[in-house]
Amino acid sequence: MGGGGQLISVYPEELTFEIELEKASYCNLKVVNNTEHHVAFKVKTTSPRKYFVRPNTGVVQPWDSSTVIVTLQAQKEYPPDMQCKDKFLLQSTKVPPSIDIDEVPSDAFNKDGDKVIEELKLRVVYTTAGRHANLEEQSGLTLSATGSSREGSDNLVIQTVHRLKEERDSTLQQNHQLQRELELLKRHKNRKGDARFSLAFAASAGLIGLVVGFILNLTLSASPTA
Repeated sequence: MGGGGQLISVYPEELTFEIELEKASYCNLKVVNNTEHHVAFKVKTTSPRKYFVRPNTGVVQPWDSSTVIVTLQAQKEYPPDMQCKDKFLLQSTKVPPSIDIDEVPSDAFNKDGDKVIEELKLRVVYTTAGRHANLEEQSGLTLSATGSSREGSDNLVIQTVHRLKEERDSTLQQNHQLQRELELLKRHKNRKGDARFSLAFAASAGLIGLVVGFILNLTLSASPTA
């Protein structure tokens, strides 16, 4: 996130320092020129003895950017409740292209005449390494819990899939068994039908034979003798 006006933008929009006793802390500010003009800037703070700003003044060419390094001097004790009331003010104004980038005139930011001076206020935030460690630990615990939950969910899905496969296999086996029993029933029925057909055919053939024999006998007996 960044803040800014029409002339410049600043990233980030607040200065964050990680406090560690007896050690200096640093924060980088990126000053971006949003115009086609040369823009001069100046950084001020309400606690100049605590902070070291380099460069505290400069000129940014059109559509270009510049980095400002803000150093918090080593602290001997932690601030109460890690609260900070320090503020920074970043002023900016248009300047001629001929101005020396490294030597901005002291009167460049005087509010006189039609000169436009934009001002951007930045607040300061203190953090500690222990706080970052706790946040990382909490994040790790959250990820671990999420991973465990996902793992349990995955195991449940796998068990459900196995159970469904077993039920499907059992159903297929039952279907095959039913099909075999139906085939046996059909064969048994066909065999009975064949046997009945054979008996009927034999009886019919015998009856036809008797009739034919009787007719032949009648014919032979009725023929004249020579």
